[in-house]
Amino acid sequence: MNSLRGRELFSYLPAYYETSRVMQSDMDAKGSELDALYQALNSAADQFFVRTATWGLERWEMELGIPTDRNKPIEQRRAVLESKLRGAGTFSGALVKNVAEAYDRGAVEVSFKPGEWGFTVKFVDTLGIPPNLSDLKSAIEEIKPAHLAVDYALRYLTITEVEGMTFEEISATTQDSLLGGGA
Repeated sequence: MNSLRGRELFSYLPAYYETSRVMQSDMDAKGSELDALYQALNSAADQFFVRTATWGLERWEMELGIPTDRNKPIEQRRAVLESKLRGAGTFSGALVKNVAEAYDRGAVEVSFKPGEWGFTVKFVDTLGIPPNLSDLKSAIEEIKPAHLAVDYALRYLTITEVEGMTFEEISATTQDSLLGGGA
């Protein structure tokens, strides 16, 4: 019997049906339909949450006024949506950090420079250029006051860090994570 729910249904029947191929086939067919129903229900429930939505991302984007770009990976589209949802409220370092971490999925530090009328977003965990940096920049431009300038501090591997790596680690490292590499 292939169906999980079919096996469950079959377990509720009296013991004398254990050898009946007709009942096994019947419960397997009914169980397959139940499996498909549960899968459809779970898929529909996933669309109510940005982090699990797939085919429902378009509705989220429409609701939040974000243009749909089907060429972007789903994770990047989710990051834009999550950032938009997190980006409501009074402007603060915590708000910028919250929005930036929605895009980067890593630790981010925000430091203000009051004398220069600006702030810096520093990527702590991400090496090289974050994959969705242009969308992050757009989101921060949308939430920050117009008079503040923003700088982005990217993290790269330094010579000291590379010297401590094994050959396998160096081989697995992409060029954009090395200081001076990538654009």
